[in-house]
Amino acid sequence: MKLDDRLLKYKEKMESAISSLEKELASIRTGRANPAILENIRVEAYNNIVPINQVASISVLDPRTLSVNVWDRSVVKATSDAIRDCGMNFNPQVEGQNIRVTLVPLTQERRNELCKVASKLSETYKIALRNIRHDAMDYIKSLEKSKEITEDIKKKLNDDIQELLNQFSSIIDKKVKEKQDTILEI
Repeated sequence: MKLDDRLLKYKEKMESAISSLEKELASIRTGRANPAILENIRVEAYNNIVPINQVASISVLDPRTLSVNVWDRSVVKATSDAIRDCGMNFNPQVEGQNIRVTLVPLTQERRNELCKVASKLSETYKIALRNIRHDAMDYIKSLEKSKEITEDIKKKLNDDIQELLNQFSSIIDKKVKEKQDTILEI
């Protein structure tokens, strides 16, 4: 494997971390209805635990209401129970095969808690980026030990990896700040 290909893999891992962060941030509730807040819910259906999007479609009815259209009538109750028990204080209303989820307006205290959750996610993903950088630097060090690269090239590669880390860390900061601003909107 060429050196550039290997370093590209570290960049791809960092991009993957950003994608994961975006998904987690999307699942944090804001003041508006967003189907992503239900994506992490698991439903007991067909003798298995499956993500809610495998048994229903989720849409936004209005800024405070989500509609969950369950495809199979036999899993409506299990889906409703899963939504009720997800820990987000939802009170789903069943209407045939549709489940209506009305979002209660967030209090300022709850908004502040959600901002703290976003901050913790930020730190978690920054740690993940630093671990990727550490792996890359170990790889570069092993190349130097085996005399495949010179010390000058090692220093340049380490600087490149650090620059990547800085770029992706600033992306994390930006995305978390945007989410916090959205959470705090009234």
